Amino acid sequence: MFSCDVKMWSLQNLLFIICIALICVISTAAVIHVSGYEGRDVNVSCSYGEGYESYEKYLCRNDCGNSDVLVKTTEAKKNKYSIYDDKKRRVFTTTLSDLSSVDAGKYWCGVTRTGKDTYTEVRLEVEPDSCCDRSTNIQSYEGGSVSISCSYESEDQNNLKYICRGKQPSTCLQQALITSDNTQNAQFRLTDDKESRKFTVNITSLTQEDSGSYLCGVHRNTGLDVFSAAELEVKDPSHPAVFIVPAVLLLILIFALVMYKYKCYKVQGGGVNMNRNRTKAADAEEAMGGADIYENPEAATCSKKRSSRQQSTCHQNDDTGGDQQDSIYQNLVPTEDIYSTLFYSKGDK
Repeated sequence: MFSCDVKMWSLQNLLFIICIALICVISTAAVIHVSGYEGRDVNVSCSYGEGYESYEKYLCRNDCGNSDVLVKTTEAKKNKYSIYDDKKRRVFTTTLSDLSSVDAGKYWCGVTRTGKDTYTEVRLEVEPDSCCDRSTNIQSYEGGSVSISCSYESEDQNNLKYICRGKQPSTCLQQALITSDNTQNAQFRLTDDKESRKFTVNITSLTQEDSGSYLCGVHRNTGLDVFSAAELEVKDPSHPAVFIVPAVLLLILIFALVMYKYKCYKVQGGGVNMNRNRTKAADAEEAMGGADIYENPEAATCSKKRSSRQQSTCHQNDDTGGDQQDSIYQNLVPTEDIYSTLFYSKGDK
């Protein structure tokens, strides 16, 4: 009786342990993460256990019903899906061609067997084949050199770094100009400063053909590589465009100086003209005043009401001769006589 109870207890514990083990295996089953670019191909590789080499394998979506099966090893290719079974490695690989955003989502790798099939979950991400939202603008001149600096995360310190031309991440690694495994290549040289988490690519002997877009790439074993973008412009040092800014600034400066001198000259010239105008006006006024006096008959002869000194002066002038006196008075009239004439003219009134 006792031994039977012990056997029953041992059997229950064994079944419990088996159940726990199965639950743990199912819960810890790895999800395969795959990423690809729009318009490109992506491979989904799924492994299987020993003894299933001759079994049918397939890739499906949703509930994996008959209509959900995309391709299987018994037909090798269907639409844009193709499948290959490497029985030695016990891995079958499905290739999805010409990816689009609608291809992103959940898939299942299935193995057909008696009873319930076995499945492995696959998560596919599809990204645009372009980079990036922002880029670093760099300028240099023909014959010179330039450095392109690229930052990366601390988790990527030991990963492969590289640089390529263009804006397509999907082909960047295959078309890399230089990598951290080969740090010197013709006019390119790559240095990796892991402390500052930055690698720098130096380009020498620049030509205008080196102008264009560049991608700095960091390779990751899982998921897509990460990138940063740079735009390089190589200028011709003899091109007129190089001197257009200094020339414009020089013209502006010259124009400003000319305008300044013109304004100064105008102000000074205006003052001189005003003085000249005032002098001319005074001369004209004096001439007009003198003409009026000479035209006045009273200015030609001495007034009866003059003082004795003025009368004496008249008699002296009479003695010198009438013609000479008239000539003198026509050419020159003393200031005193003018004022005397004005004074006695007012007296007569």
